[in-house]
Amino acid sequence: MTPQDMEPRIVRYGELQPCKTAFIDAHTPGSNQKENFTIIGGGVSESPDQHVHISIPHGFNIGAAGQPPKCRNSLHDHHTAEVFFVLSGRWRFFWGRWGTAGEVTLEPGDIFNIPTGIFRGFENIGTDYGMIMAILGGDDAGGGVMWAPQVIEEAADHGLVLGDNGKLYDSKKGQHLPDGVKPMPVMNEDELAKRPEPTTADVLPNHVARYWDLVALADRKPVTVIGETGLLRDRPGFEVDFVTRESATEEMHSYDHPSVLMPVKGHWRVDWDGGSVVLAPGDTMSVPENLAHSAVPSMTGEAALYRVVGTDDPAGATWRG
Repeated sequence: MTPQDMEPRIVRYGELQPCKTAFIDAHTPGSNQKENFTIIGGGVSESPDQHVHISIPHGFNIGAAGQPPKCRNSLHDHHTAEVFFVLSGRWRFFWGRWGTAGEVTLEPGDIFNIPTGIFRGFENIGTDYGMIMAILGGDDAGGGVMWAPQVIEEAADHGLVLGDNGKLYDSKKGQHLPDGVKPMPVMNEDELAKRPEPTTADVLPNHVARYWDLVALADRKPVTVIGETGLLRDRPGFEVDFVTRESATEEMHSYDHPSVLMPVKGHWRVDWDGGSVVLAPGDTMSVPENLAHSAVPSMTGEAALYRVVGTDDPAGATWRG
Protein backbone atom coordinates (compact mmCIF):
# COMPACT_ATOMS: atom_id res chain seq x y z
CA MET A 1 0.00 0.00 0.00
CA THR A 2 1.53 3.31 -1.09
CA PRO A 3 1.50 6.53 0.92
CA GLN A 4 -1.07 7.86 -1.56
CA ASP A 5 -3.32 4.87 -0.83
CA MET A 6 -2.99 5.49 2.92
CA GLU A 7 -3.49 9.25 2.78
CA PRO A 8 -7.35 9.09 2.85
CA ARG A 9 -7.08 7.08 6.07
CA ILE A 10 -5.16 9.81 7.94
CA VAL A 11 -6.89 12.81 9.50
CA ARG A 12 -4.65 15.58 10.75
CA TYR A 13 -5.65 17.57 13.82
CA GLY A 14 -5.28 20.83 11.93
CA GLU A 15 -7.57 19.59 9.15
CA LEU A 16 -10.49 18.54 11.35
CA GLN A 17 -13.77 20.08 10.18
CA PRO A 18 -16.08 21.02 13.06
CA CYS A 19 -19.85 21.14 13.17
CA LYS A 20 -21.40 23.72 15.51
CA THR A 21 -24.99 22.61 14.88
CA ALA A 22 -24.57 18.89 15.57
CA PHE A 23 -26.98 18.47 18.46
CA ILE A 24 -30.19 19.70 20.01
CA ASP A 25 -28.44 22.04 22.48
CA ALA A 26 -26.69 24.01 19.73
CA HIS A 27 -28.62 27.18 20.70
CA THR A 28 -28.77 26.56 24.45
CA PRO A 29 -26.68 29.12 26.39
CA GLY A 30 -23.62 27.45 27.87
CA SER A 31 -23.57 24.78 25.16
CA ASN A 32 -23.79 26.85 22.00
CA GLN A 33 -20.04 27.18 21.43
CA LYS A 34 -19.14 23.51 21.30
CA GLU A 35 -17.75 21.88 18.18
CA ASN A 36 -18.40 18.28 17.18
CA PHE A 37 -16.12 16.21 14.95
CA THR A 38 -16.88 12.93 13.19
CA ILE A 39 -13.53 11.40 12.28
CA ILE A 40 -14.36 7.75 11.50
CA GLY A 41 -17.85 6.32 10.89
CA GLY A 42 -21.25 7.94 10.70
CA GLY A 43 -21.16 9.38 14.20
CA VAL A 44 -24.26 10.45 16.10
CA SER A 45 -24.79 13.99 14.83
CA GLU A 46 -28.39 15.15 14.39
CA SER A 47 -27.38 17.72 11.76
CA PRO A 48 -26.82 17.37 7.99
CA ASP A 49 -23.97 19.88 8.40
CA GLN A 50 -21.74 17.25 10.07
CA HIS A 51 -18.66 16.40 8.00
CA VAL A 52 -17.47 12.78 8.05
CA HIS A 53 -13.73 12.44 7.45
CA ILE A 54 -13.46 8.65 7.01
CA SER A 55 -16.64 6.74 6.24
CA ILE A 56 -15.06 3.26 6.09
CA PRO A 57 -16.84 0.93 8.58
CA HIS A 58 -14.60 -0.13 11.46
CA GLY A 59 -17.09 -1.67 13.87
CA PHE A 60 -16.76 1.48 15.99
CA ASN A 61 -16.80 5.26 15.54
CA ILE A 62 -14.11 7.82 16.30
CA GLY A 63 -15.10 11.40 17.02
CA ALA A 64 -14.10 14.40 19.09
CA ALA A 65 -15.54 17.35 20.96
CA GLY A 66 -13.85 20.73 21.12
CA GLN A 67 -15.03 23.36 23.59
CA PRO A 68 -13.86 26.71 24.95
CA PRO A 69 -13.72 27.24 28.73
CA LYS A 70 -17.03 26.96 30.60
CA CYS A 71 -18.76 25.34 27.60
CA ARG A 72 -20.89 22.30 28.48
CA ASN A 73 -22.17 19.24 26.62
CA SER A 74 -25.71 18.49 27.83
CA LEU A 75 -26.88 15.33 29.58
CA HIS A 76 -27.40 12.44 27.15
CA ASP A 77 -26.95 8.70 26.71
CA HIS A 78 -26.13 6.18 23.98
CA HIS A 79 -27.21 2.59 23.45
CA THR A 80 -23.58 1.50 23.12
CA ALA A 81 -20.21 2.25 24.70
CA GLU A 82 -18.85 5.78 24.86
CA VAL A 83 -15.18 6.22 25.71
CA PHE A 84 -13.36 9.54 25.98
CA PHE A 85 -9.72 10.41 26.45
CA VAL A 86 -8.54 13.95 27.02
CA LEU A 87 -6.26 15.35 24.35
CA SER A 88 -6.03 18.85 25.81
CA GLY A 89 -7.60 20.90 28.55
CA ARG A 90 -9.16 20.04 31.89
CA TRP A 91 -12.61 18.46 31.88
CA ARG A 92 -15.35 17.69 34.36
CA PHE A 93 -17.59 14.73 33.54
CA PHE A 94 -20.86 14.38 35.41
CA TRP A 95 -23.78 11.97 35.27
CA GLY A 96 -27.25 11.06 36.54
CA ARG A 97 -30.79 12.28 35.87
CA TRP A 98 -29.84 15.84 36.80
CA GLY A 99 -26.06 15.47 36.48
CA THR A 100 -25.62 15.31 40.25
CA ALA A 101 -25.15 11.56 40.91
CA GLY A 102 -21.38 11.71 40.50
CA GLU A 103 -18.51 13.45 38.73
CA VAL A 104 -14.83 13.16 37.90
CA THR A 105 -12.20 15.60 36.63
CA LEU A 106 -9.89 14.38 33.87
CA GLU A 107 -6.53 15.74 32.70
CA PRO A 108 -4.68 15.19 29.38
CA GLY A 109 -4.23 11.49 28.62
CA ASP A 110 -6.83 10.27 31.14
CA ILE A 111 -9.47 7.91 29.74
CA PHE A 112 -13.09 7.30 30.78
CA ASN A 113 -15.22 4.33 29.69
CA ILE A 114 -18.55 5.98 30.50
CA PRO A 115 -21.23 3.55 31.70
CA THR A 116 -24.23 3.23 29.42
CA GLY A 117 -27.72 3.46 30.84
CA ILE A 118 -27.02 6.76 32.62
CA PHE A 119 -27.23 10.34 31.41
CA ARG A 120 -23.81 11.95 31.15
CA GLY A 121 -22.41 15.35 30.26
CA PHE A 122 -19.08 17.14 30.33
CA GLU A 123 -17.64 20.63 30.41
CA ASN A 124 -14.30 22.29 29.83
CA ILE A 125 -13.18 23.65 33.20
CA GLY A 126 -9.73 24.68 31.96
CA THR A 127 -8.52 28.08 30.84
CA ASP A 128 -8.06 27.35 27.12
CA TYR A 129 -9.90 25.62 24.29
CA GLY A 130 -9.87 21.88 25.00
CA MET A 131 -10.35 18.72 22.97
CA ILE A 132 -11.52 15.26 23.97
CA MET A 133 -11.38 12.28 21.61
CA ALA A 134 -14.26 9.82 21.56
CA ILE A 135 -14.77 6.13 20.71
CA LEU A 136 -18.34 4.94 20.21
CA GLY A 137 -19.35 1.31 19.88
CA GLY A 138 -20.88 -0.04 16.66
CA ASP A 139 -20.93 1.22 13.10
CA ASP A 140 -24.23 3.03 13.67
CA ALA A 141 -23.08 4.45 17.03
CA GLY A 142 -26.06 2.98 18.79
CA GLY A 143 -28.70 4.62 16.62
CA GLY A 144 -28.32 8.15 17.94
CA VAL A 145 -28.56 10.06 21.20
CA MET A 146 -31.05 9.91 24.05
CA TRP A 147 -31.39 13.27 25.81
CA ALA A 148 -32.46 14.03 29.34
CA PRO A 149 -36.00 15.50 29.20
CA GLN A 150 -34.92 18.93 30.43
CA VAL A 151 -32.40 19.21 27.57
CA ILE A 152 -35.13 18.71 24.96
CA GLU A 153 -37.45 21.15 26.74
CA GLU A 154 -34.79 23.85 27.07
CA ALA A 155 -33.75 23.44 23.43
CA ALA A 156 -37.32 24.06 22.30
CA ASP A 157 -37.24 27.36 24.22
CA HIS A 158 -34.31 28.37 22.00
CA GLY A 159 -35.82 27.30 18.68
CA LEU A 160 -34.54 23.74 18.15
CA VAL A 161 -36.84 20.73 17.90
CA LEU A 162 -35.69 17.15 17.45
CA GLY A 163 -37.98 15.04 15.30
CA ASP A 164 -38.71 11.38 15.95
CA ASN A 165 -36.72 10.75 12.74
CA GLY A 166 -33.58 11.84 14.60
CA LYS A 167 -33.22 15.12 12.69
CA LEU A 168 -33.07 18.68 14.03
CA TYR A 169 -35.38 21.48 12.92
CA ASP A 170 -34.46 25.10 13.61
CA SER A 171 -37.33 27.56 13.89
CA LYS A 172 -34.80 30.40 13.70
CA LYS A 173 -34.21 29.31 10.10
CA GLY A 174 -37.91 28.94 9.36
CA GLN A 175 -37.83 25.17 9.64
CA HIS A 176 -40.64 23.08 11.11
CA LEU A 177 -41.48 19.43 11.55
CA PRO A 178 -42.47 17.85 8.21
CA ASP A 179 -45.82 16.12 7.81
CA GLY A 180 -45.73 12.73 9.49
CA VAL A 181 -42.81 13.64 11.75
CA LYS A 182 -43.53 14.14 15.43
CA PRO A 183 -41.30 15.64 18.14
CA MET A 184 -38.93 13.16 19.72
CA PRO A 185 -40.79 11.88 22.80
CA VAL A 186 -39.20 12.53 26.17
CA MET A 187 -38.74 9.70 28.63
CA ASN A 188 -41.57 9.31 31.10
CA GLU A 189 -41.07 9.08 34.85
CA ASP A 190 -41.30 5.27 34.87
CA GLU A 191 -38.51 5.03 32.29
CA LEU A 192 -36.40 7.56 34.16
CA ALA A 193 -36.87 5.73 37.46
CA LYS A 194 -35.30 2.58 35.98
CA ARG A 195 -32.04 4.36 35.23
CA PRO A 196 -29.28 3.78 37.80
CA GLU A 197 -27.69 6.69 39.65
CA PRO A 198 -24.17 5.39 40.39
CA THR A 199 -22.01 7.50 42.67
CA THR A 200 -18.47 8.63 41.96
CA ALA A 201 -17.19 5.80 44.18
CA ASP A 202 -19.24 3.31 42.14
CA VAL A 203 -17.87 4.47 38.79
CA LEU A 204 -14.22 5.44 39.21
CA PRO A 205 -12.53 2.09 39.99
CA ASN A 206 -13.84 0.26 36.92
CA HIS A 207 -14.33 3.05 34.40
CA VAL A 208 -11.48 5.59 34.73
CA ALA A 209 -7.74 5.14 34.06
CA ARG A 210 -5.23 7.92 34.72
CA TYR A 211 -2.54 8.82 32.20
CA TRP A 212 0.41 8.67 34.57
CA ASP A 213 -0.71 5.31 35.95
CA LEU A 214 -0.82 3.98 32.39
CA VAL A 215 2.64 5.40 31.67
CA ALA A 216 4.03 3.50 34.65
CA LEU A 217 2.27 0.26 33.66
CA ALA A 218 3.38 0.46 30.02
CA ASP A 219 7.09 0.58 30.81
CA ARG A 220 7.81 -2.77 29.11
CA LYS A 221 4.82 -3.70 26.97
CA PRO A 222 1.59 -2.02 25.85
CA VAL A 223 -1.24 -2.00 28.37
CA THR A 224 -4.73 -3.17 27.45
CA VAL A 225 -6.87 -0.42 28.95
CA ILE A 226 -10.32 -1.53 27.76
CA GLY A 227 -11.01 -5.14 26.82
CA GLU A 228 -11.95 -8.53 28.15
CA THR A 229 -8.67 -8.63 30.13
CA GLY A 230 -8.18 -4.86 30.34
CA LEU A 231 -7.65 -2.60 33.32
CA LEU A 232 -11.19 -1.40 32.67
CA ARG A 233 -12.68 -4.80 31.96
CA ASP A 234 -15.32 -4.60 29.27
CA ARG A 235 -16.28 -5.96 25.84
CA PRO A 236 -17.81 -2.94 24.05
CA GLY A 237 -17.01 -4.03 20.46
CA PHE A 238 -13.41 -2.77 20.52
CA GLU A 239 -10.24 -2.91 22.59
CA VAL A 240 -8.10 0.05 23.61
CA ASP A 241 -4.35 -0.29 24.22
CA PHE A 242 -1.91 2.29 25.58
CA VAL A 243 1.61 2.41 24.12
CA THR A 244 4.61 4.45 25.29
CA ARG A 245 8.16 4.91 24.08
CA GLU A 246 9.27 2.11 26.39
CA SER A 247 6.66 -0.37 25.15
CA ALA A 248 6.71 0.49 21.43
CA THR A 249 8.41 -1.92 19.05
CA GLU A 250 9.64 -1.78 15.46
CA GLU A 251 8.46 -5.34 14.95
CA MET A 252 5.73 -5.44 12.31
CA HIS A 253 2.30 -6.64 13.47
CA SER A 254 -1.26 -6.72 12.09
CA TYR A 255 -4.84 -7.33 13.20
CA ASP A 256 -7.74 -9.11 11.52
CA HIS A 257 -9.93 -6.07 12.25
CA PRO A 258 -9.34 -2.40 11.38
CA SER A 259 -7.32 -0.50 13.98
CA VAL A 260 -6.82 3.17 14.74
CA LEU A 261 -3.74 4.98 16.07
CA MET A 262 -4.28 8.16 18.10
CA PRO A 263 -1.18 9.88 19.56
CA VAL A 264 -1.57 11.66 22.89
CA LYS A 265 2.02 12.82 23.39
CA GLY A 266 4.99 13.11 21.05
CA HIS A 267 5.45 12.30 17.37
CA TRP A 268 5.09 8.73 16.11
CA ARG A 269 6.48 7.16 12.92
CA VAL A 270 4.22 4.52 11.44
CA ASP A 271 5.87 2.16 8.94
CA TRP A 272 4.27 -0.40 6.67
CA ASP A 273 5.31 -2.29 3.56
CA GLY A 274 5.17 0.47 1.00
CA GLY A 275 5.30 3.60 3.06
CA SER A 276 5.83 5.60 6.23
CA VAL A 277 4.15 8.56 7.93
CA VAL A 278 4.66 10.64 11.09
CA LEU A 279 1.68 11.35 13.36
CA ALA A 280 1.36 14.15 15.92
CA PRO A 281 -1.00 14.47 18.92
CA GLY A 282 -4.55 14.89 17.71
CA ASP A 283 -3.92 13.08 14.43
CA THR A 284 -5.93 9.93 13.69
CA MET A 285 -4.78 7.07 11.45
CA SER A 286 -6.93 4.16 10.30
CA VAL A 287 -4.91 1.00 9.61
CA PRO A 288 -6.58 -1.58 7.35
CA GLU A 289 -7.09 -5.10 8.65
CA ASN A 290 -4.20 -7.52 7.97
CA LEU A 291 -1.76 -4.72 7.09
CA ALA A 292 1.57 -5.34 8.84
CA HIS A 293 2.84 -2.12 10.42
CA SER A 294 4.79 -0.69 13.34
CA ALA A 295 4.57 2.53 15.36
CA VAL A 296 7.51 4.04 17.26
CA PRO A 297 8.35 7.54 18.54
CA SER A 298 10.19 9.59 15.92
CA MET A 299 11.67 12.20 18.30
CA THR A 300 13.05 12.27 21.82
CA GLY A 301 10.85 13.21 24.74
CA GLU A 302 7.56 12.02 26.16
CA ALA A 303 5.57 9.80 23.79
CA ALA A 304 2.29 7.92 24.21
CA LEU A 305 -0.59 6.83 22.02
CA TYR A 306 -3.91 5.02 22.22
CA ARG A 307 -4.58 2.15 19.81
CA VAL A 308 -8.15 1.04 19.12
CA VAL A 309 -8.82 -2.38 17.56
CA GLY A 310 -12.23 -3.69 16.53
CA THR A 311 -13.50 -6.97 17.96
CA ASP A 312 -16.43 -9.27 17.26
CA ASP A 313 -18.08 -8.45 20.57
CA PRO A 314 -21.48 -6.75 20.35
CA ALA A 315 -21.33 -3.04 21.04
CA GLY A 316 -23.52 -3.42 24.09
CA ALA A 317 -23.96 -1.90 27.51
CA THR A 318 -21.00 -1.31 29.80
CA TRP A 319 -22.68 -0.54 33.16
CA ARG A 320 -23.06 -3.64 35.34
CA GLY A 321 -23.63 -1.96 38.67
